[in-house]
Amino acid sequence: MRTPQELITKCIEPGISLLPEKMQRNRRALVVLLLTTVLQESNGTEQVQLPRTPGGKPGPAAGIAQFEKNGGLKGIMTHSSTKDTVRDLCAKFGLPFDLDALHEALKTTDDRLDIAFARLLYWADKDPLPTLGDVQGSWEYYLSNWRPGAYTNGSEEQRQALRKKWSVKYASAMEATE
Repeated sequence: MRTPQELITKCIEPGISLLPEKMQRNRRALVVLLLTTVLQESNGTEQVQLPRTPGGKPGPAAGIAQFEKNGGLKGIMTHSSTKDTVRDLCAKFGLPFDLDALHEALKTTDDRLDIAFARLLYWADKDPLPTLGDVQGSWEYYLSNWRPGAYTNGSEEQRQALRKKWSVKYASAMEATE
């Protein structure tokens, strides 16, 4: 397992740096949000969504930020504020601008691409990034953009556990960026 600091230095900062300057603003708040998202989704380790049951088939998400092909990935490929940047990133990584190909690439490609895509998903939101330290605001922003099935389809107890997990991961991200 990679530490939060390793994720920042090897994935998050380099991934953000691939993007236009305007998408890199509010750097610490952005790093905290992206790191918390990655820790919440995959703990920064799983490239493919883990099966829900032992021996089951993997879920539909790929990459350390856990993009679903017909969810967030398709969203950034078609949104007017992000699709050109996705095309530019595809060219930088030698990848076709193709939904299936990009979803497969997220399972094996450099994590910087996954982080850049995660930033693009948040960029497409009409609302600005939550203020640094706003745990509840960042939770709501994450839910709005990632729409995690475990939360949407979960019981109240499961939802509370996911919310608590977010607070713990957010605190870790804040500490790692001090």
